[in-house]
Amino acid sequence: MVNTIVVGIDISEMTARVMDALNKIQVDSSTKIILCHVLPASENYGDQEADKPHTSWESLYQHREKQLTYYADKIKGSVIEIVRGDPAEEIIRLANIYHADLIVIGTRGLKGFKRIIEGSVSSQVVTDALCDVLVVKPAKN
Repeated sequence: MVNTIVVGIDISEMTARVMDALNKIQVDSSTKIILCHVLPASENYGDQEADKPHTSWESLYQHREKQLTYYADKIKGSVIEIVRGDPAEEIIRLANIYHADLIVIGTRGLKGFKRIIEGSVSSQVVTDALCDVLVVKPAKN
């Protein structure tokens, strides 16, 4: 029986697919669902244009919290975790803290050189997690 599931949400087009996959898993009403999002560790929040105002960490946190609350409202008893750091490491850390039986995470479907350069959060989670991992693939074009 699955008692605890950690769901990694990156607020991308994959989020809907990850949530759909979660809904397909038959879980008991007592199963604890932790919806987590990992903010960048540095003050550089990705590719921000130099001629546009930069988002503060607090603003980014509040925006992500609002987005995760939207999904949490659809899952009775779910918990939101927003942390800062390396995505794979933080997802695994949360899974360990909550003694998760399963991690559900999406993949961008990167291949070849791009995967080597940008890295693969899902691959690292699959390799290093102590529990089972369900990787949700992107839609086929």
